[in-house]
Amino acid sequence: MVQEKKLVQDVSGWLRVYDDGSVDRTWTGPPEAKFMAEPVSPHEQFIDGIATRDVTIDQNSGLRARIYLPEEENPKFPIILHFHGGGFCISQADWFMYYQFYTRLAKSIPAIVVSVYLRPAPENKLPAACDDGYAALLWLKSLSKGESNEPWLNTHGDFNRVFLIGDSSGGNIVHEVATRSGFIDLNPLRLAGAIPIHPGFVRAQRSKSELEQPESPFLTLDMVDKFLALALPNGCTKDHPITCPMGSFAPPIETLSLPPLMYCVAEKDMIKDTEMEYYEILKKANKDVELFISTEMGHSFYLNKIAIDTDPVTAAQTSELIEGIKVFINKH
Repeated sequence: MVQEKKLVQDVSGWLRVYDDGSVDRTWTGPPEAKFMAEPVSPHEQFIDGIATRDVTIDQNSGLRARIYLPEEENPKFPIILHFHGGGFCISQADWFMYYQFYTRLAKSIPAIVVSVYLRPAPENKLPAACDDGYAALLWLKSLSKGESNEPWLNTHGDFNRVFLIGDSSGGNIVHEVATRSGFIDLNPLRLAGAIPIHPGFVRAQRSKSELEQPESPFLTLDMVDKFLALALPNGCTKDHPITCPMGSFAPPIETLSLPPLMYCVAEKDMIKDTEMEYYEILKKANKDVELFISTEMGHSFYLNKIAIDTDPVTAAQTSELIEGIKVFINKH
């Protein structure tokens, strides 16, 4: 008789974990939102001014990335290395929610976006996703030195203007990769800036904003607690340096060599208090950081295509965020 596996963990319609270790990421939330979590096939022909392709970064590990190339006559484009969100447990680089935003961003700047397919937890506990992000940066360095070749990047990319960007937990990876890069020589690549957007910086103890701010489609207390419990190394709390870089277990910010930062916070983000705590520590350490606040918005609002299409305020704030990123990148 086959024993039926038992559900151990269910996270807000996004993910289920069973007692045999298997994970089911089938979307079980509102069916009208399912399209945002569905993959978009790559297209090497230009559609609305953008072509996309998937490439393998590391043949041994199988690490891959999606590249967005704008249809412009620029001799060289800045390169934006992107780390997707999902609490380290869900989502991937080819999901529509990222496609709709990063095609628009790549075209607006214009820039080449390289979005990494990060290994998810709980199958791959942290720091696996951070290791993937760092490996992608080292791959860009190898391209800049001519040690390997990717035609779109080697022909059209400006390795003197490489930026990191990440959504939600991807913002944590931005901090981790920027921190690691400060200890090595990236030449001839130059890390020109970093853009954490609504990073998942939290503490084990609930913040005031976690208790008072409304939950959003892309962030609930259930997701904060359960995703991070599944992602962090066994026995660790949210005070771990990856999720709490401003905490006592993390290296002091003033000792880190960080690139200029555009730090993005949403006014109604549930984890705004701890996000702002990180910003204040950056300022105190005299780091080069610009704060960009999206008023009246919740966590990762700009990825919610339904809200962008139906709510003029969300649409306007998304446009302002894109314009802010464009100004930051053009300045560096």
